[in-house]
Amino acid sequence: MDKVRIGIVGVGNMGKSHTEYLTKNQVSNAELTAIVDTDPTRLEWVRSNHGSSNIQLFDNLEAFYASRAFDVVLVATPHYDHPAAAIQAFSHGYHVLVEKPAGVYTKQVREMNEAAAKSGKAFGIMFNQRTNPLYQKLRDLITSGELGEVRRTNWIITNWYRSQSYYDSGGWRATWAGEGGGVLINQDPHQLDLWQWTADMMPKRVRAFCSFGKYRNIEVEDDVTAYVEYENGATGLFVTTTGEAPGTNRYEVSGDNGKIVIENDTLTFWRLRTPEPKFNSEFKGGFGQPECWKCDVPVVGAPGPQHKGITQNFVNHILNGTPLLAPGEEGIKGLTLSNAMHLSTWTDNWVDLPINEDLYYEKLQERINSSTFKKETKELQLDVKGTH
Repeated sequence: MDKVRIGIVGVGNMGKSHTEYLTKNQVSNAELTAIVDTDPTRLEWVRSNHGSSNIQLFDNLEAFYASRAFDVVLVATPHYDHPAAAIQAFSHGYHVLVEKPAGVYTKQVREMNEAAAKSGKAFGIMFNQRTNPLYQKLRDLITSGELGEVRRTNWIITNWYRSQSYYDSGGWRATWAGEGGGVLINQDPHQLDLWQWTADMMPKRVRAFCSFGKYRNIEVEDDVTAYVEYENGATGLFVTTTGEAPGTNRYEVSGDNGKIVIENDTLTFWRLRTPEPKFNSEFKGGFGQPECWKCDVPVVGAPGPQHKGITQNFVNHILNGTPLLAPGEEGIKGLTLSNAMHLSTWTDNWVDLPINEDLYYEKLQERINSSTFKKETKELQLDVKGTH
């Protein structure tokens, strides 16, 4: 094989974005050969904007999978459908690249991971922020030991501003039945993934406080503050909302050798000349503290190739065995954090990880079945370019 053929499931906002760069040949050794969507207007969009001579169009999944017109399935459906579409693709012998989030609840994602392992096919997830050199550098500084043992992680990510018109643009948006959550499941999957990926560790327990419909007329969470504890004694804080302007995006990790801050597309390492534990054991002068150097770490190429980069990496993995930057199996990690935050709020208690998956599913179904929320939708064409 010298070229990877790609078939897209779903041409909503993200599906259209993938279609655009693939038809412009912006991923080497890749070709978009098929698209499936049950909405005829979306297939008409493909015909009008990209023609259909080189792209086979389908209006049902069975015919799509049976066509053998592609090697990779790129799943860009609504959240709930990600695992089912991926499992079906694996059963037909295809490689799978799935959009974030991996799913809505970890139980269905675990089933997807098991299907991937059984299939022996390549499995990736569209965690495009992992291509950003800022976060790659942070992960390197932590995993190499440069920062020392992690003591604290803090991420304030409140620049996800979304107006009421955004939520009104689709009946499925910001509903338990349609999306399975709000800011955590829709906007924050990238940050929740990066939070655990860069620190190279998952919390052991979570205590969260989610507010539902605090700033917007929606039934899901739009404001979250979560506190976590790690096995090594470190703690963490994650704060997010879609209702504040102007927002903040500041990620800070403290360790024995100082702290690292990512903000405004820059990485700053406040590096201690003497590690804090060593200084503390040796210093006898009372109010002193370790000498600290402010190091502006050069990071070239931010924000990185993003979606195109993940797709290119996936293609390279299939053709050349290049290690995956975002293995699909890792999608369950960030989702576990999201589910734990919901469950902690619903039970008004701590949640230990791994979470009780059956209890989470039960509580989610309660919210879906008891929902009386009525939504007035207004058609709005959303442009995902430039969104973070």
